[in-house]
Amino acid sequence: MFYQRFTFRLIFRLVIVNVLALLLAYLIVKTELWFTIAGVSFILLGSIFSLYFYINQIREDIKRFILAVKTRDHTLNFKNKATKGSFPELYESFNDIIQIHKDIQLEQDAMFQLIKNILAQVPVGVIVVKREKDLAQKSEISFFNNAASNLLNVPAYRYWHRFQDHLPLFTKEIEKIQDGGKRFFELKIQEKFVQLSIEVIPLNLYGANYNIISFQNIKDEIEQKETEAWNRLIGVISHEILNSITPISSLSDTVNQMISNKESLNIEDLEDLKPALQTIKRRSDGLLDFVKDYRLIAELPTPNVTQHSVGEILQHIKILMQPMVSAKHIKLEVLQTASKISLSLDFKLVEQALINLITNSMYAVEDTEKPLIEVSYRLAHNKVYVDVTDNGKGIDSESLDKIFVPFYTTRKNGSGIGLTITRNIMKMHRGNLEVDSEPNVKTTFSLVFNYA
Repeated sequence: MFYQRFTFRLIFRLVIVNVLALLLAYLIVKTELWFTIAGVSFILLGSIFSLYFYINQIREDIKRFILAVKTRDHTLNFKNKATKGSFPELYESFNDIIQIHKDIQLEQDAMFQLIKNILAQVPVGVIVVKREKDLAQKSEISFFNNAASNLLNVPAYRYWHRFQDHLPLFTKEIEKIQDGGKRFFELKIQEKFVQLSIEVIPLNLYGANYNIISFQNIKDEIEQKETEAWNRLIGVISHEILNSITPISSLSDTVNQMISNKESLNIEDLEDLKPALQTIKRRSDGLLDFVKDYRLIAELPTPNVTQHSVGEILQHIKILMQPMVSAKHIKLEVLQTASKISLSLDFKLVEQALINLITNSMYAVEDTEKPLIEVSYRLAHNKVYVDVTDNGKGIDSESLDKIFVPFYTTRKNGSGIGLTITRNIMKMHRGNLEVDSEPNVKTTFSLVFNYA
């Protein structure tokens, strides 16, 4: 190994220096051979300088090597010294490390270019900002892809403050979530409105702070979803109205035939008219109830938000629903009622949402041998899930896409608005309503609240 050769040569030089030093001392003490003493002195000094330069040589080469690695200088090589120098194995190792470092750098550069090309082609706008303490102060834009330029109709700016001057409304929305988050807003670009979904992800990389800003135009998607929702809603409303109008129209025609061309009615005619008129009234009342239900969905009150613990909500719903559930011989388990996790919410609206879910579960477990409804909560991914789980008949895959459509119901006497109202309540709280169902095994409806 190189260190063995280095050690041997170092010891050899040290021995020479010591021998010369001893010889010089002997000559000075024992003799008066001044020319010999002078010659030995010069040889000793030469040996000392040779030893110094020998040691200093490897030190300087190591410094050059370390500097090359630090500065990513891949042009440095030690090929000559690897074949002729005192430390061939060491210099070969230096060359290998520099080559490996170069290969890694080339691989990283290639991967960076690949990712850059991919991001340049994706239909989602991506802007990467090297953030200063204040995002508005001449922060440098590290990356600006084609989709971002096309969506916002701006050039690929190099500095954030110039981009801010061009699109102040857009950058103002970004500043609201510069520490991370997601927003939806409408932006007017060249007399055309676009619906943007924006997400900001903060990132610290090698001591520098970056903001990764991604956004896309979701107007077409929203319009498509709105159209689908309206089609579903119109289909359900048409179905309900036809179910009521058809018998009313038919009975009205029957009554009209019974009384036409008659100036007076006898008792038998009146008896025949009563069922028809009662049916007309019943179906008319049904239509009125339907309209009231529709107004109930559309006119939910604005939430009056205050702080409440999850345990408080669960404890209250347990006291409220236990008598009703027990009367149906259903077991109700409300867990974790001592939880101190606090949420900002409208207590009455969330209570109504839980009542709706538990009521639905009561109907779902009607034909179950050991009916059970369980209410609990869980914390995951900065969200609080309040779960209502039952072991009833569940929801098949075909119905899962329809259960949130207003007035859609699989229950014989159901109105079909409970889940719609519940989801609207959660949307008002900037949360969501999720469902997971395994028919005849377990169904869970979850009120999802943001929790930071």
